[in-house]
Amino acid sequence: MSEFQVFLMERMMSLFEQTVEYNLSESGVKPVPLEDLVRYKPGVLDELLSTELNYPYANGNPELRENIAALYDGATADNVLVTVGAAEANYITTHTLLSSGDEIAVMLPNYMQIWGVAKNLGAKVREFHLKEKDGWALDLDELEKAVTPNAKLIAICNPDNPTGHILSEEEMDVVVRAADRVGAWILADEVYSGAERTREEQTPSFYGRYDRVVAIGSLSKAYGLPGLRIGWLVAPEDLVQRAWMRHEYITISATMLSNKLAAIALSPEVRPELIRRTREFVRKGYAVLEKWLEDHGNTFKVVPPDAAAICFVRYNLDVNSTEFVERLRKGKSVFIVPGDHFGMDHFFRISFGQPEEYLVPALNRIHEFILELQG
Repeated sequence: MSEFQVFLMERMMSLFEQTVEYNLSESGVKPVPLEDLVRYKPGVLDELLSTELNYPYANGNPELRENIAALYDGATADNVLVTVGAAEANYITTHTLLSSGDEIAVMLPNYMQIWGVAKNLGAKVREFHLKEKDGWALDLDELEKAVTPNAKLIAICNPDNPTGHILSEEEMDVVVRAADRVGAWILADEVYSGAERTREEQTPSFYGRYDRVVAIGSLSKAYGLPGLRIGWLVAPEDLVQRAWMRHEYITISATMLSNKLAAIALSPEVRPELIRRTREFVRKGYAVLEKWLEDHGNTFKVVPPDAAAICFVRYNLDVNSTEFVERLRKGKSVFIVPGDHFGMDHFFRISFGQPEEYLVPALNRIHEFILELQG
């Protein structure tokens, strides 16, 4: 048996994100307080208080699945499986579509969960990249080479983690053509859709563009509700059934209260308010971070993110990224993500989706640390 591939970023976050004074490792915005969520929909609190804490529908309560389906052109509740976060959706989809020895093409840099799950399955991982020099645009030649006739799955993150890049319509079409050429599935992690910084229209889904797409969503990022641990996959009905069988081995279901609160969050009345709130944090927070980066001259280089509350920053300092993050955490009690966790040294991923009164003191501590590094 091959050596287990540790999910390096989540391992580090699990160990340290609750122990620091300033956590800028998270990729969402400041979470929504429960009282604010229920305030968006008057009269719902009594219903919640009378809820029996029983099992919900194992595949997600009907109202929730209908609200999710409404976000995807042509989808119905039968195309939806509710999971415990997008992490479970990614995991069971990969296990449904891949076996040991199969090939998967993975876009990088990326949230490395699917990359690691595939490695642990014994799949052959081929990589294609977003190129920093081209504004994190997709390397089309690498994509064509990575998607061989043996490819079973293409894994995309759009908007991307960690760069915040949104694939253009043309780039999406190229991915679909590559998949169609070999009959591969597309796993599209779309959890940052709705957290757009530079435009009002929501990032389009891969769902509906091709008949072999699994679209992954979550309440954790664009909705500011990570503590509900609600994710989902949207796919053809036969794939949903196959993934559901694996869901029963792992979690059986999310909780009843999470299902009910998620249905409220995705209701037509509440969802636009949550999206508006997230975009406000993203846009105001990036303005703060952008000025801070510019104030450091040539220490940093960044391609501004199109979406999400994270920025992937190249730094001009003579220190490895994991060492940089560890020394910052221990010395200043500020936590960010090293570029090593995306296979790219001399980068770090930093969150800016927090109120200014939280973000500015954290950045000030990083500034102090940089001055110490520079002597």
